Amino acid sequence: MRVRFVVIGAGLLACGWAPGGGCSRTPPRTPVQFADATWDSGIRFLHAGGSPRSPYLPDVKGSGAAWGDYDDDGDLDLYLPNQSGPFHPKGPASGPGNVLYRNNGKGVFTDVSREAGVDYSGYSKSASWADYDGDGDLDLYVANIGPNVLYRNNGDGTFRDVTAQAGVSGGSEDWSTSCAWGDYDGDGDLVLYVCNYVNVFRPPRKSAGFHHDHSQVPELRLPQSYDPQRNWLYRNEGNGTFTEVGQQLGVDNPQGRSLAATFCDFNRDGWLDLYVGNDVSENVLFWNRGGTFQDVSRSSGTNALRGAMGLAVGDYNNDGDLDLFVTNWFQQENALYENLWSRLHALVFADVADLMGLGDISGPLVGWGTDFMDYDNDGWQDLLVVNGHTFEDPSRPGQLFPQRFLLFHNERGQLFRDVTREGGAVLQRPVVGRGAAFADYDRDGDLDVFVVVHFGEGLLLRNEGGNRGRWLAVRLRGKPPNTRALGARVEVEAGGLRQTRQVGTGTSYLSQNGLDAFFGLGNARQVREISVRWPDGSRTQQTNIAPNQVLTIEQ
Repeated sequence: MRVRFVVIGAGLLACGWAPGGGCSRTPPRTPVQFADATWDSGIRFLHAGGSPRSPYLPDVKGSGAAWGDYDDDGDLDLYLPNQSGPFHPKGPASGPGNVLYRNNGKGVFTDVSREAGVDYSGYSKSASWADYDGDGDLDLYVANIGPNVLYRNNGDGTFRDVTAQAGVSGGSEDWSTSCAWGDYDGDGDLVLYVCNYVNVFRPPRKSAGFHHDHSQVPELRLPQSYDPQRNWLYRNEGNGTFTEVGQQLGVDNPQGRSLAATFCDFNRDGWLDLYVGNDVSENVLFWNRGGTFQDVSRSSGTNALRGAMGLAVGDYNNDGDLDLFVTNWFQQENALYENLWSRLHALVFADVADLMGLGDISGPLVGWGTDFMDYDNDGWQDLLVVNGHTFEDPSRPGQLFPQRFLLFHNERGQLFRDVTREGGAVLQRPVVGRGAAFADYDRDGDLDVFVVVHFGEGLLLRNEGGNRGRWLAVRLRGKPPNTRALGARVEVEAGGLRQTRQVGTGTSYLSQNGLDAFFGLGNARQVREISVRWPDGSRTQQTNIAPNQVLTIEQ
């Protein structure tokens, strides 16, 4: 990457060279702010019931959130994995279960967990929506410490537990974290990749521990004190059952301590590659060679050994290549891997976080949920990062250090500018953040965020002002069995920009974003062209589309 420097007063600003013009000497201020809409929305989610934490590692890692339209009424509903109380190896105490909030329209929610049959109570970490059986409605997979659960959507507002029949429960001592759906072998059926972390049902190994601020962090809270667990790849047999093939295909990542994964076609060949973020282990990129995988982690430059937690996939510089953002532990800095496929025609990435203003600023923070989101609809994908420490505040025994959010404005692919102070009072409130899920939940034309606060009250951040810029949400309906077209590539040309999204790649941390491909259009009065490459390789094109709408495209 070529780098140039622009002197602003006595300061020095580093900008990556990218399409779209030079760095602005006086970057425009954004009028967009986020507001705390939690109370008005009817959401009353208290992680772990607000009980005191235990000394065990699971009570540091938190849980996530998942947006999905389970009743297919056009409004995005919200599923919140929970834990029934402090973790203990002997099993969960009776306490609060997972919550399904039905969106009643215009962003008001009702708790329907019990009547829907998805109020699982235990140690849930993440959830993911997908139509695994191809019947047209979204089913739900819940990843837990202990056996996982697959709920089949009955189509009448209720769900049925089909875990045993499907064969996707995992092991009784598994600590499952993130899960991702995709069609890696091109047969049309969705497979399920499940990340597993460490075995906390066995005593931790004795070690020298880890020292911070002259105090020792006990083995109970150190991931390296526990044996890592391998990941699962469940191949869909198309008859309601799955076969585990992770080891057979070489993607089980047995030393990984995995917290996040995403299926994404990084080299535009029509096959979904697999990226896995690992804690205190090297991250892994598996290149899909037509239904088989090759580990290209080191040759691709994406194998950093840090404390990877959250993943975001997006084309931040609008060059047609999907890039990768990874949040890390404190003093490790977050990573922005620019995809160099168009220039090198090889799976090679460059970590440009420092050049783009995303590296040094994240050093004191512990990053978790994140996503590329064009919050002001100007056609360039911005970034939000949710932070929160894993260490206790000595002045408040049992309480973790809260940390501030980070909101970055994308300056036309050349710099990410910290605009957190401009983003509203709620972003100035330090929290012990963990999962974050992104979607336009109130259908007003801008992206909002739900944030899980560890052992605290969840936050619904409503975007106020982003819809001053024009927008388009593309909702795909594919041919069965992949009715939500997970893995489809959507390109939109408007206002002199060509933007790219891939459906279903958003992972954040233990979370799932809405499945609509959302585009900010700036001042464009018309979308010149929409191009969809469906998962089976077929294509659909539409031209001269009006902005400010949810556009449904059927295969």
